[in-house]
Amino acid sequence: MEHKYLTTRLSIMSFLQFYVWGGWYTSIAVYMSVEGMETVTFWAFTAQPVGALISPFFLGLIADRYFSTEKVMGVLHLLSGSFLILAPQFEGAPFLFISMIMLHQLAYTPTLGLSNSLAFNHIPDPEQDFPKIRVWGTFSWIFAGLFISFVMSPLVPGGIAEQTPWPLYAAGIAGIILGFYSFTLPHTPPPAKDETVSLRSILGLDALERLGSPSFYAFLASSMLICIPLAAYYNFTQLFLGAAGIENIAATQTIGQMSEVVFMILMPFFFRKLGVKWMLLVGMLAWGVRYALFAAGAPGSVFWMIVFGIALHGICYDFFFVTGQIYIDKVATRKIRSQAQGLLVFATYGVGMFIGAQLAGRMYNAFMEPGQNVLAMGSWATFWIILGVMAIAVAVFFGLVFREPRDQGTAATEEHPGAVPLGEPGL
Repeated sequence: MEHKYLTTRLSIMSFLQFYVWGGWYTSIAVYMSVEGMETVTFWAFTAQPVGALISPFFLGLIADRYFSTEKVMGVLHLLSGSFLILAPQFEGAPFLFISMIMLHQLAYTPTLGLSNSLAFNHIPDPEQDFPKIRVWGTFSWIFAGLFISFVMSPLVPGGIAEQTPWPLYAAGIAGIILGFYSFTLPHTPPPAKDETVSLRSILGLDALERLGSPSFYAFLASSMLICIPLAAYYNFTQLFLGAAGIENIAATQTIGQMSEVVFMILMPFFFRKLGVKWMLLVGMLAWGVRYALFAAGAPGSVFWMIVFGIALHGICYDFFFVTGQIYIDKVATRKIRSQAQGLLVFATYGVGMFIGAQLAGRMYNAFMEPGQNVLAMGSWATFWIILGVMAIAVAVFFGLVFREPRDQGTAATEEHPGAVPLGEPGL
């Protein structure tokens, strides 16, 4: 009963955590375009990578050494929610509007690693328990998209909530609620409280050194590189759907999260059958297939190809991001777990997504025809082909270089006696 109660509490945390993100992330490009900011939408999506770049400060210093994880999360969510609510007040001033989004992400992004670290510190079997908790974040993302398109839209002027600031307001309120809720989460004291503070530990370099192996470096490098083409999906899919004539954009994107639920539930099965290497590799390859479908469907706005590409999100996200988080937990010891999760956030959501958001934004603007504010469908095809080739190239590199020993991760497994080792056939 106690374990079930803990799982419920952490599931609520996951639900609120991802509503704050999904509640504005899937519609802000549409809103910005309506407000005359269509050429700078990628800056709103650059804000999250910038937040990830400073995450090691919170994960490697504050949460690891000075304050309990739940208290740091509480303060950060209160701040991040407030900035989302303030952002629409500056819709006529792009610099100030993006600054508010930037401040939100500076506060919010570190909580992605913190929430993972908190959960991993309290659940007995990450491979079995974490997907059950994390799936509620996916349910939340689905709820956010459906709520925006089908509940919020009939209540706003014009009937299209994606074109209004209301998704930002709702996400901000959810963030403030999560801030107060975080203070009630299981106490998670700083694991390295008595250790000497150093720049190396703050940046996660201690974790990198302790985990260092050719395969781990390959994993980290591939994770960063694959996020470069990945960044375009989060920024430009909503604009692509609009250009293809698809209505209820936020709701349509939830097809991807519905797929994610299915694969999240099946993750323990795939761990046993495939192992971490093949799960990560399949996840990377799925991004290439998704972009190929987008490119093939773009010229004729072929609905089933576009929707099937969205539906691949379960494999794209779960097999890559969630598997990577579990892999990090398995190879890291308790004292460096927060640093290691922060290092992954830094490499993926930080460096990779930052480069990707900037690259995709400049590609989008370069392909825009003079005098138009919407990309032509033929140009969309070229846009997605380039990104798909990049994703496939990274997958090939990872498949050739990553060789994980079967006994890797024993130190972390000792902390979770019921866990299944990651070493599986094909590693």
